[in-house]
Amino acid sequence: MRGRRLVVLLAAGVLTLAACSEGGREEPEESQGAGYTIAFVTHETPGDTFWDKVRAGAEQAAADTGVDLKYSNDPDAGKQAVLIQGAVDSKVQGIATTLVTPDALAGAVKAATGAGIPVVGLNAGIEQYKELGALMYFGSDETLAGESIGERIAAAGAKHPVCVIHQQGSVALEARCDGVRSKVPGTENLQVNGADDAAVTSSLQAKLSQDKTIDYVVTLGAPVALDAIQAKEQAGSAAKLVTFDLNQEMAKAVKDGKVEFAIDQQPYAQGYMAVTSLYLYIKNGNDLGGGGPVLTGPSFVDSSNIDKILPFTEKNTR
Repeated sequence: MRGRRLVVLLAAGVLTLAACSEGGREEPEESQGAGYTIAFVTHETPGDTFWDKVRAGAEQAAADTGVDLKYSNDPDAGKQAVLIQGAVDSKVQGIATTLVTPDALAGAVKAATGAGIPVVGLNAGIEQYKELGALMYFGSDETLAGESIGERIAAAGAKHPVCVIHQQGSVALEARCDGVRSKVPGTENLQVNGADDAAVTSSLQAKLSQDKTIDYVVTLGAPVALDAIQAKEQAGSAAKLVTFDLNQEMAKAVKDGKVEFAIDQQPYAQGYMAVTSLYLYIKNGNDLGGGGPVLTGPSFVDSSNIDKILPFTEKNTR
C-alpha cells in the first residue's frame, strides 16, 4: 500500500514538472496533452451524485494535462459496451472505463486493446480488469471495504443487517455485501431500483416495517442512504444506518448523527488518476499500477474526522 501511495504522489509530481520548463516558463501547448483524446465511459445512473465527483476528477486531470476528454455513460451494460466500441471506432488514444459488468463489456474492451488503444479500469472490476486486458485499475477493494464495515458493526453488536443493492448485476455491489456477510453471517440482501428514489424508499420501508429484527441498514451509495433515512423514519425502525460513499448531504447526515459512518472510496481521485495514468502511459510509457491495482479506499468517515472532510464535500471533491 505504501508503494502504491508513493506512485500516486510521484505521478502528481510529474504533472507539476510537466506544466513548467526551466525557470518556471510554461512549455508550448503541444508538449503537454494536446492531440491526445481520451474516452471516459461509465455506468453512471443519471442523477447519482457519486458520478459528479468521478467526472470532476477526470475533467480536472484533462485540464491539467491538456487532454481532450470525451465523457459518456449508460447504466445499461449493453449500451455501455456500445459506447466503448464507439470510442474504439473513433480512434481515441486511450479509454478509461468502469468494469461493473465485466462479461458484458469484455468484447468491447478487447476490441480496444486489439486496436492498440490502452485501457484502464476504475471504480469496479478490480478482480477482472487484467483478464479483460486493462493496463491499470484505480478504485477500492470492494470485498475489503465490505469486510471493514462488517467488522465494525459486528463489534457494535450487529446480528441482522440488511444490505441494500441498488443496481442489479453489479459485481462491485455484490462484493460489498458479501464482505459484510463474511463478518456478520445474518446479513440479508435487499435488491432495489436505484434509479427511482421513491421506489427505494418504499421497498426499504416495507422491509423494515415487516422485520423488526433488522438492526443495521447498510446502503451502498450516498443517495440510497438518504432514501434509507426517510424509510427508517416512516417505518419507525430503530436500525442503525451505515453507508458506502459520500456526497455533501451524506456528510451532513454523518455530522448530524443520522448516519453512523460512511466508507469513502474517493471517487474524485479515481477519475483524476484514470485520466492521468493514460496521459503518462501514452506520453511516456509509465505504468502507475506497478503490476497491481491502485487503491483509493476504503476509508472511514465518522464523527472523528467529519469536520475536516465536510468542506471538501462542499467543493464536490470528496
